[in-house]
Amino acid sequence: MREVRVIPAIREFATGQGVDQLRPKRKVAGYARVSTDRDDQFTSYEAQVDYYTTMIKANAEWEFAGIYTDEGISGTSTNRREGFKQMIADALAGKIDLIVTKSVSRFARNTVDSLTTIRSLKESKVEVFFEKESIWTFDSKGELLITIMSSLAQEESRSISENVKWGRRKRFADGQVTVCYTRFLGYDKGPDGNLVVNFEQAKLVRYIFSLFLQGLTFHGIAKRLENEGHKTGTGNSAWHASAVKHILTNVKYKGDALLQKYYIADFLTKKPIVNKGEVPQYYVEKNHEAIITPEIFDLVQKEIEYRAQHVETRNGTHVFSGRIRCGACGGLFGPKIWHSKSKYRKVVWQCNEKYADRHHKCNTPHLYQDALQDLFVQAVNAVISRKDKIIRTLEKITEDIFDTSADEAQLEAIKVERHEIVSRMEQLNTENTNVAMDQAAYQVRFKQLSKEYTEVNKQLSALEGTIHERKSRKTKTELFLKGLKKQEGVVTEFTETLWHSLADHAVVNSKEDVRFIFKNGMEIRV
Repeated sequence: MREVRVIPAIREFATGQGVDQLRPKRKVAGYARVSTDRDDQFTSYEAQVDYYTTMIKANAEWEFAGIYTDEGISGTSTNRREGFKQMIADALAGKIDLIVTKSVSRFARNTVDSLTTIRSLKESKVEVFFEKESIWTFDSKGELLITIMSSLAQEESRSISENVKWGRRKRFADGQVTVCYTRFLGYDKGPDGNLVVNFEQAKLVRYIFSLFLQGLTFHGIAKRLENEGHKTGTGNSAWHASAVKHILTNVKYKGDALLQKYYIADFLTKKPIVNKGEVPQYYVEKNHEAIITPEIFDLVQKEIEYRAQHVETRNGTHVFSGRIRCGACGGLFGPKIWHSKSKYRKVVWQCNEKYADRHHKCNTPHLYQDALQDLFVQAVNAVISRKDKIIRTLEKITEDIFDTSADEAQLEAIKVERHEIVSRMEQLNTENTNVAMDQAAYQVRFKQLSKEYTEVNKQLSALEGTIHERKSRKTKTELFLKGLKKQEGVVTEFTETLWHSLADHAVVNSKEDVRFIFKNGMEIRV
């Protein structure tokens, strides 16, 4: 006959009652966290640490295993909580038997993180006690209660995140500009919270823009700044091309501000994502004092766009990169090295399309680099021979020939016309929604308005392009005049500064016909 013999339990699994007095002391650790580093939160943080230290040491059945903390860290994810991660690692390594913490929300506001961590601890015979909810994870109802409480905590976190987002977007819509002042070269925080020019740093910002217009690449400017010992906005000696590009493309340097360039899509990860139109952006004009004039800033953006389309210019390995054009096919000239390992080493420039198509190769001849340099010196001296007359003429006509006031007035009138068309379209749609209309007649009227809108938009784009081009040419002319005024006497040798300050590009038709087009549009054939 079968017999069943009961072997009594010697260790309690559920905590809180019937603990065997003979078992060894449990190694108990406390966990404290506050989500911000504000002064009032610091008081809470200190209180939690002190409370759990005293609580654990006062229990005769517990052995103090330490207090693990995270200060000023959000609970929506465990990724950045170093104290939390160290505590879990120690628990899984057998250094902790029980973790005591204030509440489920202190442990994690992310339901998945919370349950995954608790199950992992449970498998290693490590228990967690949530004091506020009085939940022991070894208890049979523990996981259900934790799931409910974690979900509530996660929903509370989502609600807080939405409120924060709303507040930020309201400030953006009101034009309130916020920047990281400790990392922003050229500006300080003023008494009213707005940007105030830091005049010493502003000199460096202008220098960076000047170097770029002289032809240096992002990488080239970074190397120059490092070699000259200039410091970044954070005081570092190391410069990177990405930092230079950020300065050259930041609209704050022309006195404006673009708000909400990034947004947070997932409140759990809080990972910033580049805003490509998913949420509204806000552009604030004339928000603060400019360091770079709008004309120079816009010219730099145009130059960045041009270089992005031309490999030679983007690489910027040679002074003529992207600036020598073929008169026959319109292609760019590129550098080629002949006899690279001998004393006869020469750099020649030839059309990149010369061998691009074996059936229709370009026949424009190559030119030696030193020959190109000599020809440019001749062109500059031809300009210098008429220097005074050129300066007088350009100074006299620059304001008139590049005046955009009439075009800008026409632009505003077209904008008003477009607004009226949009209003009529909205009115037609509202009427169609609220009143029974003949749909064929509705479609005819809507298509007519759409056609008018398209035409107005074309006019608007064309006029904006004209205004932008005229302002760009005016800026180039002013840069040319500034460079020309610095030239004293005949030029005897080629320099990169001379090329970048005066020349726009060169066109090679043949060895006997090379034309240099200067920044003011003047063409000199040599």
